[in-house]
Order: sequence, then structure tokens, then C-alpha cells
Amino acid sequence: MSGWEVRLSNSRKVPYFFNTATQQSIWDPPEGLTKEQIAALPGASLLRPKDVRASHILVKHSGSRRPSSWKEPNITRSKEEAIAILRGYEAEIGTDVDKFGQLAREHSDCSSHDHDGDLSWFGPGQMQKPFEDAAFSLRVGEISGVVETQSGVHLILRTG
Repeated sequence: MSGWEVRLSNSRKVPYFFNTATQQSIWDPPEGLTKEQIAALPGASLLRPKDVRASHILVKHSGSRRPSSWKEPNITRSKEEAIAILRGYEAEIGTDVDKFGQLAREHSDCSSHDHDGDLSWFGPGQMQKPFEDAAFSLRVGEISGVVETQSGVHLILRTG
């Protein structure tokens, strides 16, 4: 490919990029490589954090694996209605992290609403795959688009 691979720094214990052809080492991704090319580099798994912290807003629907919540004993809305509700929250939030927490507290169908949607730290295999993939792909402070899981539809805010 490009001669680049990902290695782990012995002193800093963080990943870096090493070019086997030129012996160049850099901390930031090499210019000219796409996200997909970087993900395909030897050692790219070192780039994925071991754990992340996230908050979310969950809107359940009638097809959710448990269509009830702390605020509704029997949820009958359709998945399309749930997505529309979540898109409304998304528009209201913009990039306002405080607003995200407020809406999670008031509207999320998850018991984490008590903590502004905070799910604390979690690692690979601890969440449903679509949720995990979305959370791990976000940068800290970034908010996802709509993510669908068996639990319902979510907006996810990566916090750590």
C-alpha cells in the first residue's frame, strides 16, 4: 500500500504512524490517506480506544425489544414516529452539549435519563453493535445522527 503502519509508542503508550520505507514516524495520520485506508493499515486496531464514555437519548417504538419505559408503560409509536421525534431533538440540540443532557433527562426512554443520558465508560462488546460502532467512531464532544438498535433509536454524544 503506502508503506505506513500503526505502532504503539513504548514511552507514551499511544499509537503513532510509521513508514517502513522511509523510517518516518508521525503522530497524526499521514496526509493523503482516506479514513478507510488508515483503517486498513497494519496495526490499525491500535487506533481504536479501549473504552469510550457516552451519553444518549433513546426513543423507543412499538418494535423495540421492550416497548415500555419509566415514562410510558406501553409504547405504541411507530419506528418512523420515533425517528421523527429524535430528529426534532437533534435539531433542537445542534452542538449544545448542555441541551443534549437536558433533553435526555426530560425525554429519553432509558433509565440513564436520571444522569442526563450518561452511560459511563464501556468497552467493545458491552453495547449493541450499532450503538458501539457509532460511539467508538465519534470524536469526544461529537453527536451522532440517528442510530437504530433493538432497543429503539438513539442520538449518541461521545463524552470520553
